[in-house]
Amino acid sequence: MLFFSFLFSCLLNAQLSIQQDAIRYVIANLNLREAPNTTSAIITQIPKGTQVTIDEDCECKWIPVNYNGYIGYVSTKYLSKEKIECTTIYNNSTSIKYYTNSKGERVQSPTYYNSAPPGATALCRDGTYSFSKSRRGTCSHHGGVAKWLR
Repeated sequence: MLFFSFLFSCLLNAQLSIQQDAIRYVIANLNLREAPNTTSAIITQIPKGTQVTIDEDCECKWIPVNYNGYIGYVSTKYLSKEKIECTTIYNNSTSIKYYTNSKGERVQSPTYYNSAPPGATALCRDGTYSFSKSRRGTCSHHGGVAKWLR
């Protein structure tokens, strides 16, 4: 009986080790792509610090991952086995504000972040990220557009 307890313990530890190997953390905002290259279509963006599941550990440049029900490819240079701390810096009010654009859509107002958040379309000259749905008027009260993200 003692042998079977030992064997079960070894198998359980091996299973836990395999499960841990299947978890990675995104070290930067990362595009999940349809194919393993930078020219393929972007399915969605995975935020920095997010946990993703991989099928196997390899020395590949690209690897398929499962994220929020999406399956696609990411560059392995943006994945880590170690969990990373991710902090987001908001504006002084610490809440996200919204406005209604000319098409009647609710859009997040430009907001301070320490890196480009998912859905941001431009970096404004004052350091805020814009979520504008059109280019006209984007960052107009924030010094103009410093860089287009999409």
